[in-house]
Amino acid sequence: MVQLFMTGILLAAGLFLILADVLKLPALGAAKAMLGAGKENRKAAKTMEAWLMSGAVKLSKYVRMDEYKQSRLANVLKAAGIAMTPEVYWAYAIVKTISILLGVIPCLFLLPLLAPLILILGILTYFKETKRADEQLREKREQIEGELPRFVATIEQTLKASRDVLALIETYKKNAGPAFAHELDVLTADMRSSSYEAALIRFEASLNSPMLSDVVRGLIGVLRGDDSAVYFQMLAHDFKALELRRLKGEARKIPPKIRVFSFIMLMCFLLTYLVIIALEIMNSFSSMF
Repeated sequence: MVQLFMTGILLAAGLFLILADVLKLPALGAAKAMLGAGKENRKAAKTMEAWLMSGAVKLSKYVRMDEYKQSRLANVLKAAGIAMTPEVYWAYAIVKTISILLGVIPCLFLLPLLAPLILILGILTYFKETKRADEQLREKREQIEGELPRFVATIEQTLKASRDVLALIETYKKNAGPAFAHELDVLTADMRSSSYEAALIRFEASLNSPMLSDVVRGLIGVLRGDDSAVYFQMLAHDFKALELRRLKGEARKIPPKIRVFSFIMLMCFLLTYLVIIALEIMNSFSSMF
């Protein structure tokens, strides 16, 4: 049985190497580098992800998307910090789903009851992977919008002494969070290489955030010579109210979580007492007989 198992593994490995040479798949190191390039945190890519990326690159040549969908997905990927083309991104989701669905074949012979679970897992993986860029962009937008009240308050105070927008952004960037600091890095580099107003407009379009649009509108007014002090005072007041509302919303989510853990602790205490009582009863019966 062991010899048959080892023979099957060696045969599968040999067929894979032959197909990899015929299909001219990139080497594992190149696939890892390609996959790692799509991550801002530059964590090392896993071996399985590297093989999936190799297949996705090959499959992407046959993926067809309409112009609107391709343009929208390209903007989302760029804003989320995923360095993939829309075709490769979509092909990666398909390849990962197929790799999971292939597990249905051995399950049909060994564990037929497990096959529907593998099928459901494959479908859920497909929807998760196709929505991954949107989820990352949403998380990034929430992180940045959480910093905007402090950013606006800084602008309000700085405008009393200076109207240099680039210097203002450079100063705030040193104390910004990782996500916002990265976006401000891109913005300042763009401002140095082109007009300030055009760079701010591109910065606004990259995240598609209503709060950020209000900030950019005020900064463009500063560049045009408008007296934006009152505007940023009102904006700081509105953002502070939004921040308080958001914090209250998060605070309301805490009590239900506390109640769940309190219930679990109560059940643990009751179970402890029941075990002690049961042991005492068993000891009393054993002493009687």
